[in-house]
Amino acid sequence: MAKGPSMLLERAFIDGHVCGVDEAGRGPWAGPVSAAAVILNPKKVPKGLDDSKKLSAKTREALELEIKAKAVAWCVSFASVEEIASLNILHAAGLAMRRAVEGLAVQPAYALVDGNYRFKLPCEVKTVVGGDGKSKSIAAASILAKVARDRLMIEMDARYPGYGFASHKGYHASIHVEALQALGPCEIHRMAWKPVQLVLMGELPVQDELGFDD
Repeated sequence: MAKGPSMLLERAFIDGHVCGVDEAGRGPWAGPVSAAAVILNPKKVPKGLDDSKKLSAKTREALELEIKAKAVAWCVSFASVEEIASLNILHAAGLAMRRAVEGLAVQPAYALVDGNYRFKLPCEVKTVVGGDGKSKSIAAASILAKVARDRLMIEMDARYPGYGFASHKGYHASIHVEALQALGPCEIHRMAWKPVQLVLMGELPVQDELGFDD
């Protein structure tokens, strides 16, 4: 059995381009959610594609350049903190995914989407649980989404100093908790998040309220 993602799912669709779609940033306490869509060239698939969480930041950044250079098409999009508050995080992630697919220079006939929720996209959708570990197209999308969001959060660290966004990217971390307690929230905090509300009330969230590292 092959280890890691492959192109088997992509090869099952023979009558149109297939894009992989994934998001990053569903779990953080601050910042937008990002999503990417990638149509890989089967003859120029970068080596080393995998779930972005399994790769170092340096490896992700190197693969980002290679994916963008070799892919048939790619696009990264975001849904804002305001859209997350308005729509909820699931549908905000879906909005970012739709924007990413619609932004592709070549429109796909099919989308392989990480997870089990069938978002409404401008093409036929196939959900793949654990897709970033099964499909190279989804893995590529996970890398682009993760790198783009991390880069944005580093920029937010300069705009909103003191919270440590460059290090934890908006996720739970002791420095983040301490900064929220000392400084209060900034414009990019997800105020509807229960952990954020608890910290601002002087309480510490328990483990199952911390959010998840995606």
